[in-house]
Amino acid sequence: MMKKLVFAVAALLASSGIAFAQVDVNKADAAALDSVKGVGPSMSKSILDERAKGEFKDWADFRQRVKGVGDKKALKLSEAGLVVNGKPMEGAAAGPAGAKAEKTSARAPGKDKPAEQKAM
Repeated sequence: MMKKLVFAVAALLASSGIAFAQVDVNKADAAALDSVKGVGPSMSKSILDERAKGEFKDWADFRQRVKGVGDKKALKLSEAGLVVNGKPMEGAAAGPAGAKAEKTSARAPGKDKPAEQKAM
């Protein structure tokens, strides 16, 4: 019983830490940047090198200065918890659950109806 309780508490803490963790590119060290899904050692080095030249003003500045980060990659990084000056990229979902909800709501009306109902 005690093992189950400890496991449940550990799982809860782990999942809540992942769901709410935000990493600001202007404040994070290499380890914090590496913890964001989609950021590896080479990208975190690029981010830190560019930040040494001056803080990132916004997402547009970040995308322009960090090699390999375009609109799609920036959106994925934002959804994974990366922020610039405390702000996620516009259009980014709140998190993994929000991304799925946003994706399903983008379906065209009538796509999930059986064929016989569409014809009516």
